[in-house]
Amino acid sequence: MRIALLYALFCVVAMAVNIGSQDLALRLWPAGIWFSIIVGTGTGLVVKYLLDKRFIFRFKPQNVGHDSRTFVLYTLMGVVTTAIFWGFEYGFWCAFGTAQMRYLGGVIGLTIGYVAKYHLDKKYVFNISPPSQHP
Repeated sequence: MRIALLYALFCVVAMAVNIGSQDLALRLWPAGIWFSIIVGTGTGLVVKYLLDKRFIFRFKPQNVGHDSRTFVLYTLMGVVTTAIFWGFEYGFWCAFGTAQMRYLGGVIGLTIGYVAKYHLDKKYVFNISPPSQHP
C-alpha cells in the first residue's frame, strides 16, 4: 500500500512538473504547442525517473553507465505511454480548443500512461540484473 501511495504521489508531482513546464514554454513561445508538449514530457520524465528509481524500485546503479542504460530503457518503456498521453492531450486540444481542456486531456492521458508504465518498469526496467563486470 505504501508503494502505491508513493507512486501516486510521484505521478502527481511529475504531472505538475510536466503541465507547469508546458505552461511556461507556451508563455515563452505561444505558437509552440508541440514544443511545450515535448518540454513538459522531458521534464516530467526526468523527475519521475529520479523518484521511481530511488523510492519505488530502490534501484542502485553500479555506475554512471549502468544508470544511463537504465534511464534509456526507462525512456523506451515510456514511448507507448507517452503516445497515450500526447494523444489524449492533443485530442482534447482539437476537440475543445482551450488550454484548460488540453491540460485535462494531458492529465487523463498521463494517468492512464503512468499505470501502464509502472507495470512495464517493474517487469522490464528495474527487474534486471546489472551488467556483469569482467576483469
